[in-house]
Formats: sequence, structure tokens, C-alpha cells
Amino acid sequence: MKLAKWVALDDQAVVVSRALAMDAVQKVGNGHPGTAMSLAPVAYTLFQRILKHDPANPNWIARDRFILSCGHSSLTLYIQLYLSGYGVELEDLKSFRTYDSLTPGHPEYGHTLGVETTTGPLGQGVANGVGMAMAARYEKGLLDPNNKTDLFDHNIWVICSDGDLQEGVSAEASSLAGTQQLGNLKVIYDDNRISIEGDTHVAFTEDVSGRYRAYGWDVIEVEAKKNGDVDREKLESAMIKALEQRSKPVLIRLHTVIAWPAPTAKGTSESHGSALGADEVAATKVELGLDPAQLFFAPTEVISHTRKVKTKGSDLYQEWLTRFSKWQIDNPEESKLLSRLLSKKLPEGWEKSLPVFSPEKDIATRAASGKVINAIAKILPEFWGGSADLAGSNNTTIEGGGSFLPETSKMTGANPFGRIIHFGIREHAMGAILNGAALHGLVKPFAGTFLVFSDYMRGAVRLSALMQLPVTYVWSHDSIGLGEDGPTHQPVEHLAALRAIPGLAIVRPADANEVSLCWGRIIADGKPVGLALSRQNLPVLDPNKYANIKDAVKGAYVLMDAPNNSNPDVILIATGSEVSLTLAAQEKLMAEGIKARVVSAPSLEWFMEQPGSYREQVLPKKIKARVSIEAGISQPWYQYIGDSGIAVSLEHFGASASASVLFKEFGFTVEKIVLAAKESIKKANG
Repeated sequence: MKLAKWVALDDQAVVVSRALAMDAVQKVGNGHPGTAMSLAPVAYTLFQRILKHDPANPNWIARDRFILSCGHSSLTLYIQLYLSGYGVELEDLKSFRTYDSLTPGHPEYGHTLGVETTTGPLGQGVANGVGMAMAARYEKGLLDPNNKTDLFDHNIWVICSDGDLQEGVSAEASSLAGTQQLGNLKVIYDDNRISIEGDTHVAFTEDVSGRYRAYGWDVIEVEAKKNGDVDREKLESAMIKALEQRSKPVLIRLHTVIAWPAPTAKGTSESHGSALGADEVAATKVELGLDPAQLFFAPTEVISHTRKVKTKGSDLYQEWLTRFSKWQIDNPEESKLLSRLLSKKLPEGWEKSLPVFSPEKDIATRAASGKVINAIAKILPEFWGGSADLAGSNNTTIEGGGSFLPETSKMTGANPFGRIIHFGIREHAMGAILNGAALHGLVKPFAGTFLVFSDYMRGAVRLSALMQLPVTYVWSHDSIGLGEDGPTHQPVEHLAALRAIPGLAIVRPADANEVSLCWGRIIADGKPVGLALSRQNLPVLDPNKYANIKDAVKGAYVLMDAPNNSNPDVILIATGSEVSLTLAAQEKLMAEGIKARVVSAPSLEWFMEQPGSYREQVLPKKIKARVSIEAGISQPWYQYIGDSGIAVSLEHFGASASASVLFKEFGFTVEKIVLAAKESIKKANG
């Protein structure tokens, strides 16, 4: 790799970067200056000399991706976006961490151009990088399966901290990255031995390099200079060496001194998360050869020099575009697919592939989901996923898809472009990897585990929702209905806890046909969704009998109304496996002269998106008598059932027994629903 000569203006740009980091934090009075100061030459070298990127075309599919996993050091990224000409300007740095600025406390995807993922929760960015690297390989298989071109080849660069590597999610993801031999993943580990509580050796003394070598990574050590500054020349040599490594992920272990060259703050925990103070900022500027009285110093000649990277990027992009145009002509089918994927469109009439299930045979919703997944996979090559070692239980295997594994793998069915991802028992990393894959841009990823283990991946799920990514979580074994595995595996509070995440839709279908319809909306929407699916077989709703079932995509609908569509005495609202039970209760109530409406509510979030007129149609305000039926805690239901409502719920942990026994013992019976309906009617009538 041939690089331009490093010149005095490059040195000055690094000095300016360090000063801007101090000034931005000092002005707002809070933030993390130390790491941004010490990493200034690292980020500058990446953006100016190593990364393949074009600030004028930030969504260029062949660009290298950069992730700042230690998101608290957001100025490390913002300053380079400013210097490179991504649209962040000096005024934005002056408004750091203030309301509605382009420079929030942690980088936010979709908010600031050039930010590839939202980071802040430590470890997530490392795992996102693994997901991006995996997606890059899979997409290569879609567009260039015979490796005829390097048009789509690129690298994923990550800067991470001690804190990132202490978090378990990074260990899970890094282990998988080694197994996958992700030669397009390059991680720079900022080993400064400082966190909020001081020297990281109070809690973190392992041989990180040895650990990563054991994962199957190539590890390159870069020591600091004797004065504590980054040895930029050795670092650049390590970066070039990393680019030459194509068969393993690379960890560059970079030894740094936080807040270098602050006279008293460098190497201290105070510099990690606090403004340095006016006196220390001034003294540091003297060390840097700057006027201590000058704030936000960014001389024109420095900015003009750094923004030459725009010309370099434009040249790279135009050269690529010329070759890409020829590729489009030579590869019409792949080109057509890429155009569709970039436009986020689906094939016309794709939804006709969604199966309709016969009511003649009961089927678990997890099994129905598996059939739908395979139907979708036949139409959408971008549909790609797996499981945390539970594919047979979650029904997340794409039949004949091949195992996503490196070319050198000796495992049966290994295929570097395979459609079945084996995440291993790594739920948290699985979620963060899905996020990275979705962020990469072309795939629709999904993955499964048991609903109870959504706890292990909640941090990643929350970020799926925060970034509104097209990620689908397939969570099976959704209640006490899973039976004999007992309370450790039976989710009770999980539906409520997951519904509390803004922007995440939780979908618990009543039967196989609701599963199919809901999957259709999930694919069309391209938003984060958690599917809660039954282990046990459930009756299949006959679309000919229940004509409104098509409205499952609205989140809640009238499945069976009172006789002659008359005003009901009570509304019964149920989800999942409890819907068929509720239909039986409706019949018993009718036999006693009580008119009941049954509402199936697969997704409360989707329901709340509907117009008020539709919600009123399904749940008329004048009908005060209401019963919710769900095998989980009742917390989410009170806004729907009101003061007169009764919740048939589970307010304690489960037990080890068959599903039928547990449903009876814990009150999920026709008789209990009938009693609750009568009690609610009594309360409503005062």
C-alpha cells in the first residue's frame, strides 16, 4: 500500500485534534477528553491514510466501515468527520453534548453522517464489527460468488478500549470471529490501562493478546514511545500489515497514555470522564505549541490540507464506479439483485409465497415459523440467519442453505456464503452481530433462541430498537407451555419487559396463519421485531371461518364477535396459545347467555400504531368489562382493560410439569376465564 509522505501539516492536524477534544469538553463542562486526546493520531491516520472512503458518498457500498466501539470517546470520531468534510463543522464541535446537536455524547447512527453504528454500551461496537464483517462476506457471495472481482471487498475497522474487551459480548463475538476467519476485520485495542476506577489492573489482568491468539486472531503489538505518545509510524506499519492479513481477524494492541500530553492529567482516571479544567487545558496547549488563550483553534491551512481526503475519496469512488459500470453490464442478474437491495424493495408479489395453513392439523407456532422462514428464503436471498445453538428447537434453519463457515472449515456443509449461521451459545453477541449485519446494508438478518434467554441479549435488542434496524428475533418456548424444563426456562416477565423497549414490536401469534401473516408484515416493514412462539402444538385458525384473521397485521383484531355482531357484554383479549382457550371460553359464556367478543392481539405495539378509529372499533370505550388472557405477568395489560378489567395472568415463576398440567394448575382454563368475565361485568356495572 503506497501512502503519501507524512508532512508537517499532518502533525499540526493531530495537534489541532487534541486541542479540539479538550476545548469541546471544557466548553460543555462534561465528557471524555482523555481518550480522544491520546487517540488523535490513530483516528487521523485511519481517516486520512488507511480507510477507503469518500465523504461525498458516505453510503458507498464498497467503503471501509469504521466503528468507534468506545463510544464515550465520541470526539475521536467527530473531529475526524470535521477534518474530513463529512458535514460536521467547528460550530458542531462547539455544541458538543448539547440538545439537537450533530455531536451528541455518544455516536448515534442516523443522526450524524459518517457514524456507522450507535455505540456507548461497551463491547457492542466490537460485536457490530463482527456482524458487518460476516455480512460483507455473505453479500460477496450474493454478488460475486466466484470471486471474479474485488469491487465489493472492503474492511471493517474498529477502535475499542479496555472496557470493551472486559464486556462479555466482545469475547463472545471475537471467539466467533476467529472461527469464521474474518480476514476483513481489523480491531485496534487502545490499551491505556485506565478506566473510571483507575488502573484497569484492579480487575483486568489477563493476557489479552494470548486470549485473542487463542481465538484464532492475528495479534500485532505496538508499544508507545518513551515519552508516552503513540508511535504513529509503528502503528501505521501495523495497519498496513493488518491489511495484508486476509485469512484471520487482526487485533492491533496499541499501548497508549490517556490524555497525553496533559502535564498532570495524563495517565489518570480523572481525564477519562471529566473536563480537564481551564488551567490544565492551557498548560497542555503550551505542551502542544499552541496559544493557550485560543479556543477551538482550527487554522485554514490545516483544514484545507485535511479536506484533501475528499479529493482522494472522490478519485477512489470514480475509479470504482467505472469498474462497477462494467460489472453491471457483465453481470445483469447480480446487478438487478443489487439494485433491488439498495432500493430496499421486495420482489413484486413476494407475499404470495407465504404459506396458508390447514386447520386439519395442530401445529406449534415455532414450527409454522420455520415453514414460513423457508418460504421467504426461496424468494429473498438477502434473508439470512441462524440460532444460538437451538436451530432445531427454534426452527430457524434454511433447508439446503449450507453452514456459513470459512472455506477452510472441515465441518460438513461448510460454505463461506452459507445461509445458516451457527452463533454458538452466545446470545448477547448474536444480537449485536445481527445489528452489525443489518447496518452493513443489504441483508435481512434473523436469529433465534428461547424467549427466556432474551435476557442475555437485551443490550443488543435495545440497540436494534434505538437504531430501528431490520432485525428479527425468533424467540420460541414462549411460556409455561414449554413444560417440563421448568421455571428456569419458562418466561414469565419477559413479554412485559420486552414490550417496555420503545420501538421494538413484540409479536405473539395465536396460530400458524397469524405467524405467516405477521412474518409478511415483518419483512415488509424492515423494523426490529421479536417473535414469541410456542413450543406446544396449537389449533390452526381456519381463514374461512375467521375472516378477520388478515387483520393480524394490525396488531389486534376481532377474531370472533358476539352473536349477530351485537354489542358484547365483555371483551376477551388474548395472545398466543391462550387465544384458542379464549375461544372455548366464549362458547361457554354464550351458553350462559353472556355475549363475549374475542380479540386476538398478536402485537400491542402494532395495534397502538393504528388510527384511533380502528382501535375504538376493536375495543370500544363504552364496553368497560374486559379480560386479558396471557401466560405472563399482567403489567402491560391495564391500559387495555381499565379499572373494570380482570387480568388472567401469571404472577409467579412456573414449575416442572407438562404444559396441560401447568395451564390447569396456574389457572389458564376455560372456567377461570368465564369467572373473570363475570367478575369484570359485575365491576363494570357497578
